[in-house]
Amino acid sequence: MTQNPTLDGRAAVVTGAGAGLGRAEALALADAGAAVVVNDMGAAAHDVVDEIRAAGGRAVAVTGDVSDWALGEELVRTAVTEFGSMDILVNNAGILRDKMIFNLSESDWDDVIRVHLKGHAATSRAAAVHWRQASKEANGPVYGRVINTSSEAFLFGSAGQPNYSAAKAGITALTLSTAQGLSRYGVRANAICPRARTAMTADAFGENNTGASGLDPLAPERVATLVRYLASPASDEVNGQVFVVYGKMVALMEAPKVEHRFDAAGSAFTVDELGDQLSSYFSGRGPYETYAAYSVAELEKVALATGDPVDA
Repeated sequence: MTQNPTLDGRAAVVTGAGAGLGRAEALALADAGAAVVVNDMGAAAHDVVDEIRAAGGRAVAVTGDVSDWALGEELVRTAVTEFGSMDILVNNAGILRDKMIFNLSESDWDDVIRVHLKGHAATSRAAAVHWRQASKEANGPVYGRVINTSSEAFLFGSAGQPNYSAAKAGITALTLSTAQGLSRYGVRANAICPRARTAMTADAFGENNTGASGLDPLAPERVATLVRYLASPASDEVNGQVFVVYGKMVALMEAPKVEHRFDAAGSAFTVDELGDQLSSYFSGRGPYETYAAYSVAELEKVALATGDPVDA
């Protein structure tokens, strides 16, 4: 198994890369040697390109809304035209419209699903078309990496984020489908559930909590390190996985398992029989014993522990 972490000669597309996580990911990939197509809605994309070029890297900006299906094709085409290849796709772009389900408007739902889920699908589809054709021309596997941005919100089913949680669950399913559908062509697809202190999460995570190390436990750069690894040749055997990442921790999520099976005595269940079996099974069950992965919350103490004194 190769342990090569370099991205020399590779080209990457990073969406939502004008600030926050996307910016940190674009800079990390460029630092590893990749040429980067930086996508965002406005001028911030050009600012990140300037940062990469100032550090000696190669980058170009493509502005636009990732939910525009044609933009996905433009991003892939730009990577090939400007840098000679398309090797890495990092889907990060997203928005928040946090509301409880009873306050959720149609636009709150549509906007979040459109930017997150359709945005991931548009770029993934365009990259998949490219890699499939390249594999046919090469008569064998090619190099391809997809890193999608899911969220702990889908693991918990965040009460104030029904739209965001649903979009992130969809992104996870899209990742698994991409991993299975493209593995024969040499492509690896994985999802990350990051926590990072950015403009989008300022209300949730509050003030910077930097210790003596000088790096905030929720710094986007901590997440970008995992993205850099997943984009590299060293991750060739990592496919169809979901990682929770923040602080000093990367946690690999386990696939859902069958907890219990209920079987009818005859050829089909009756309502009474279902009631007998299910009601007795769930009797006395705690409110947090649901499909939601509340155990992930237990990771926080270790994940955010830096070993450094932290000012109150």
